[in-house]
Amino acid sequence: MSPEAYVFDFDGLILDTESGAYHSIVEEFAAVGLEFDLATWQRCIGAGWSVSWIDELEARCPHPIERDAVLARRQARKMELLLGCDVLPGVVERVEEARAHGLGLAVASSSPRDWVEGHLDRLGLLAHFDAVLTRDDVERTKPAPDLYLAAVDALGADPRRSVAFEDSHNGSLAAKAASMWCVVVPNDITADQDFSHADLLVKTLEEVDLPAIRRLLA
Repeated sequence: MSPEAYVFDFDGLILDTESGAYHSIVEEFAAVGLEFDLATWQRCIGAGWSVSWIDELEARCPHPIERDAVLARRQARKMELLLGCDVLPGVVERVEEARAHGLGLAVASSSPRDWVEGHLDRLGLLAHFDAVLTRDDVERTKPAPDLYLAAVDALGADPRRSVAFEDSHNGSLAAKAASMWCVVVPNDITADQDFSHADLLVKTLEEVDLPAIRRLLA
């Protein structure tokens, strides 16, 4: 069976925004002799809410912190790390392959529209997608299925013949709740999360060309 559509997550799947976001916080904790737990950060990956890391830092730090200065420094460091990243392996190939075979293409992200579309445009990918759905378009973000359902609806595709590409536990739960096939590409931040419900786990999107997807759907 051939798929009708591919729907991509954005953060951590198309671009590794998650490593820089996490490590820039870790650096702020380390600067005052503290550690920031990865498990705390993982709970928000793929969802539309954020960890209040600055509140935790302020509460645990043995001396007062200058919140505005810390936030500004961390934001600058996060962007420095992000701008050094390129599109993750296999993304361009899967997009071009989908275009060549007439599949619908969408992005479904729990991040804000300006963040997602801004980076897609910078990377030269925005024009390739038929639809971009973000947290600005739905009431509930992942792990609720709303974003994926909105994406396949925008493409006029059957979710049962559509494939979601994800990197996080929350995102993969959303895809399966939308009755989609789900291929997960864990990264360094999400590698130890539970993906037992996913249909396929791969190291990069280079491993899942269209023939492999057809075999999966069969």
